[in-house]
Amino acid sequence: MIYLETDRLVLRDYVESDFEAYYRLKSDPETMFYLQDIQLHSIDEAKADFGKVLSDQVSADRQFYFLHMELKKSHEQVGSIGYTVTDNTPVGKLVHLGYFTYPKYWGNGYVSEAVKRLLEFAFTENDVYRVTTGCLAENKGSERVMQKNEMIREAEHLDYEWHDGKMKTRLEYRLLRREWERGAKP
Repeated sequence: MIYLETDRLVLRDYVESDFEAYYRLKSDPETMFYLQDIQLHSIDEAKADFGKVLSDQVSADRQFYFLHMELKKSHEQVGSIGYTVTDNTPVGKLVHLGYFTYPKYWGNGYVSEAVKRLLEFAFTENDVYRVTTGCLAENKGSERVMQKNEMIREAEHLDYEWHDGKMKTRLEYRLLRREWERGAKP
């Protein structure tokens, strides 16, 4: 079981008793505004999704490393953070990072703090070689998290996806293990 701490947060694998919190988070329209493709819309959909999360966590070939994010002092849920393994190469895992939090926690540095710790885990304990992530260009808070964690902007895709009634530009970032070792580690 993965259990990571920061100064203010606990990042840990989900357990069965987290179902209600998981469903509440992933069905919240404001939280999931930029991630509508993974937003949950029913309790049945949530049960199936959460079941996959729990079974993957114990799989020998684990693919999803998404963690419950909570405040260390109160254990109040902040959001979810993690990555998906997209390939397993001879030099290490290639992963795609993601995060989403309740709006009341935006702008407090929680996600930047969590990403920093998650990158440390990925590169030192989980054989990750390359981390990619991205956001819509208008999502300045998410982009700032990437920049604070010394990720490198690789691409800007103009009119990349249809979102909220219009075409929007997407930004892509990356961080390689050697780049992290040179300067991004704590």
